[in-house]
Amino acid sequence: MTQALLLDTCAVIWAAAGGHARLRQVLVAANEGGAEVWISPITAWEIGNLARLGRIGIASPPLRWYHQVVARSGLCQADLGADELVAATELPGDLHRDPADRIIIATARLRGLAVVTRDRKILDYSSKGHVLAVAC
Repeated sequence: MTQALLLDTCAVIWAAAGGHARLRQVLVAANEGGAEVWISPITAWEIGNLARLGRIGIASPPLRWYHQVVARSGLCQADLGADELVAATELPGDLHRDPADRIIIATARLRGLAVVTRDRKILDYSSKGHVLAVAC
């Protein structure tokens, strides 16, 4: 079995749009290895904000889009409760202040998941040993 994954919001958007080659490779390897692929509910919040600001175009309202992506992709939805939220405030080392990224990282750390992302700050944070990450 390969490493279980947690998709960063950028990876969710790419996957829903058909993905980039590297992301497709990562997801195929996870599927073939029997690894679970997770999504955080904070991604729904990010999608809503991105749509509101006109930074992404999606064919349906954000909440419906999110639920359709989860159902169609067979993603496991992580909990988002007090454990994840407090852990996001207690991350070791230097990390930017983006609350959604902090919550995604905290969720990955609590569950032993690798974050699938292209976010350079998360990848740099991973290189310091604070979280597992896979570049896409």
